[in-house]
Amino acid sequence: MAAELIRARDLSAGYGRHAVLRGLDFSIRRGDFLGVMGPNGAGKTTLLKTLLGLIPPLAGAIEAPASGGRPLFGYVPQRESLDLHFPLTALEVALMGRYGRLGAWRRPGARDLEIARECLTQTGMEAHAERLYPRLSGGQKQRVLIARALASQPEILLLDEPTNGMDVHSERAIMELLSELQAKKDATIVFVTHLRATVEEYAHRVALITYDGRLLVGEKKNMLAPEMLASAYKPR
Repeated sequence: MAAELIRARDLSAGYGRHAVLRGLDFSIRRGDFLGVMGPNGAGKTTLLKTLLGLIPPLAGAIEAPASGGRPLFGYVPQRESLDLHFPLTALEVALMGRYGRLGAWRRPGARDLEIARECLTQTGMEAHAERLYPRLSGGQKQRVLIARALASQPEILLLDEPTNGMDVHSERAIMELLSELQAKKDATIVFVTHLRATVEEYAHRVALITYDGRLLVGEKKNMLAPEMLASAYKPR
């Protein structure tokens, strides 16, 4: 079995004293392609933010058995949550992924620029490196944001609703890109989506966040069974 990059033990997460997720026990394995589903408001984004360390756990622990510390994440938030209206090029946005490795006072160097360009190539955006980000299409913007996350050279790539608001063609193109990264680069990918068909076609394993704040993780054929989905999406 692949090494565990993340192990959550009896994890509760939420805001203030309000727990949205309770008693979670799960792992993220090296090479995982994990799709996270659940009802609206169940805590999918809360889970990602807790893994990233943006909000502290209310109880329990998040361990990193393979490294002994917190693994390096590459994060692709929902596009609608970003305010990237500045006149930055696609290359400059991708280069932002290097800042976390540089520290407060170092400026990006030639190697950082090379890595950013390589990541644009991986996401099919090398020909658009000098185009202004705000002028790109929705699918092109998402590819640039994935390149930005890859530029940090992460152990785990986290994506929050990576195809939200896209047409069917763009949605498929993004998921095919992620599938290719997982297969060819052995990337570890966790993506949140409300689209069952996307999880069914692309994910290797599935995590279901239930209406009452639990997390069920397992193989796709089991987790997407009608009775399992019915129990997860039970009305409040």
